[in-house]
Amino acid sequence: MGDRTDLPKSTGTVAERGKETEPPSSPIDPPLVLASASPRRLALLEQIGVRPDSVDPADIDETAAAKELPRDLALRLAREKAEAVVDRHQNAFLLSADTVVAVGRRALGKAETAVEARAYLSLLSGRRHQVHTGITLITPAGKRIARVVSTSVIFKALDISEINAYIASDEWHGKAGGYAIQGRAAALIRQIQGSYSNVVGLPLFEVANLLQGNGYPIWTDRE
Repeated sequence: MGDRTDLPKSTGTVAERGKETEPPSSPIDPPLVLASASPRRLALLEQIGVRPDSVDPADIDETAAAKELPRDLALRLAREKAEAVVDRHQNAFLLSADTVVAVGRRALGKAETAVEARAYLSLLSGRRHQVHTGITLITPAGKRIARVVSTSVIFKALDISEINAYIASDEWHGKAGGYAIQGRAAALIRQIQGSYSNVVGLPLFEVANLLQGNGYPIWTDRE
């Protein structure tokens, strides 16, 4: 061990020397809560370095109202998801989202059976459809901001063997419109116009700007 007299000497007053040894204080950022059970949305946020402090999925009725347009449905469901859990998370950023696949004015739900998925794929075959994602952010101050992002997707004309193979993959289960673009369905999609991540389940560019613009530091290490 070296002699203690070899250590550098402190200068200034006792108070100033005390400050030299104290770790710098850092404010505690308000937490971010994701009001969605979707593992895809969580993975997308982590892709841009945003890691929610907690996940609190909302349990709401996702049935469309009479004559409700798909874009309006996505926006309403995102808002309702946020409002359903906001009272449990005071002084936090709360982010919610809902994705609706639509052919014209018809919204396609989440495929729960192979018969349903087959019907959806047959409908989407060779045509253009829209993917609408509603997002809602509630800030720690209680400010509510809502957005809808839409992407146009064009499927190739599917033959029966392609539909059968995709049904056999089971990737369709629980997916809006009966497909997941991030999986094998990518080979069936001829073109997209707009945000790719929106089709997966969360429009990252818009979400990042929404968070950053309302005080959530996505480019700052929060750990």
